[in-house]
Amino acid sequence: MLVAIICNDKPGALQTRLDNRAAHLAHLKGSGLARQAGPFLDGAGEMCGSLIILEVADMAQAEDWAANDPYAKAGLFESVTIQRWNRVIG
Repeated sequence: MLVAIICNDKPGALQTRLDNRAAHLAHLKGSGLARQAGPFLDGAGEMCGSLIILEVADMAQAEDWAANDPYAKAGLFESVTIQRWNRVIG
């Protein structure tokens, strides 16, 4: 099943994002679960959140992936939503 993980950064946390970006990208690539991923951008073009599409066996696998994301472990996110997603185009 596909799930969307929608994360919004805490205000003023860009440096936390930058400091943990390499580990986050390694987690994305190393898990083999990510189908699409990228940052949200604010009005100034700075990264301020994330959208990640995972293909997982169940919601528990998605929750585990999200909990072990280096960004989450660093306390970057103000909020995280994990929602089942249906691809229609692409």
